[in-house]
Amino acid sequence: MAATTDTVLAGDTPSASAGSVTAEAPPAAVVASPPRVASGGGSGTAHGSGLGGGGAQPPSPRAAPWRRRAGLLLPNALRGLAGVPLAVLVAIVAILVWKALPAIRYNGFGFFTHTTWDLGSFYSPVVTGHGVPHPPGAAYGALTLIVGTLLSSAVAIVLAVPVAIGTALIVVEKLPPRLSNSIGFCLEILAGVPSVVFGLWGFFTLGPFLSHHVASLWANHIPDVPVLRFFKGPTGGGQGLFTTGVVLAIMILPIIAATTRDLLRQVPRSTVEGALALGMTDSETLGAVTLPWVRAGVIGASVLGLGRALGETIAVAMVSGSLTQYPHSLYSGFGTIAAQIVNTLESALGDASGLAISALAELALVLVLTSLVANIGARLLVRRVATTALPVGRGI
Repeated sequence: MAATTDTVLAGDTPSASAGSVTAEAPPAAVVASPPRVASGGGSGTAHGSGLGGGGAQPPSPRAAPWRRRAGLLLPNALRGLAGVPLAVLVAIVAILVWKALPAIRYNGFGFFTHTTWDLGSFYSPVVTGHGVPHPPGAAYGALTLIVGTLLSSAVAIVLAVPVAIGTALIVVEKLPPRLSNSIGFCLEILAGVPSVVFGLWGFFTLGPFLSHHVASLWANHIPDVPVLRFFKGPTGGGQGLFTTGVVLAIMILPIIAATTRDLLRQVPRSTVEGALALGMTDSETLGAVTLPWVRAGVIGASVLGLGRALGETIAVAMVSGSLTQYPHSLYSGFGTIAAQIVNTLESALGDASGLAISALAELALVLVLTSLVANIGARLLVRRVATTALPVGRGI
């Protein structure tokens, strides 16, 4: 029996060895196949799938090539889009500098110190001065225009900022939600009104009303002292610095009020309620908690409004009087840089030498640089007053 068993085992050994080789070879092939499958072939994938019994397979490199390409290109594309505003600003400044070079050579530094703006005689032969062709009698002084631009914007900011902050506080803190939403909607509508509508309204209605019924209340009763003399004098017919400042204040009011409203809604209620629980009144909480919390944002919103006031054109041209002179009082006519550009552009096109257009480009360059300086100054101020600590401790 043992011999038979040995014989059977001895006789089956070759077939078992062959069977084992046949049975175990495919797993070896499967183990070695993934590198070949990754390098290419549908047949290798199908063979491995059949032997593996439906196991997970590595994704094909051709399954979604656009996803990999998008993943590589998206960061670069976003970086390029982020640089578009800077490129546009640089292009605008570069073009203005290129167009203004003849006027810069002709005017020199006197452009900022002289007060006469005269395009010259277009009917006389072109002459050359300072190496620049120009009409006889051409003189370009922008001092009065710069002063008028800064004064009108300052009046607008002084009038608009307190009203905007007060409106935002009332809307957020005191009014019921339905009425608050209605006033917010009116602010957004007011922000979208075209400037020419404000100009027509200021010219026909607001200006005469302010001149005859508002400014006359104090213009004739203020003491005649040097400090207050600027607020005295005839109120005129409605075109002047006061009307321009009020119109600009109404135009920038929605920008400041809407931004301040959104900032006030982000003040943590727990901080305000904690200040009230410590015994502070509403006014003390407002001065110690709420306003310090949002002051950096309010400064930024005010600068946004200042930027619009500095560059406003049509409305200012309609209610300012468009005179190249200093405003001798709060009610006298004056001129601004933007209004001067729009008022003299058509006449400047008739200058055969092209110097008038170059002078307007220099005016535009001054306006752009003024806006940049205002924004840079505001950013520095915001950095100085911004804080990450809770401001409630200052009022206690």
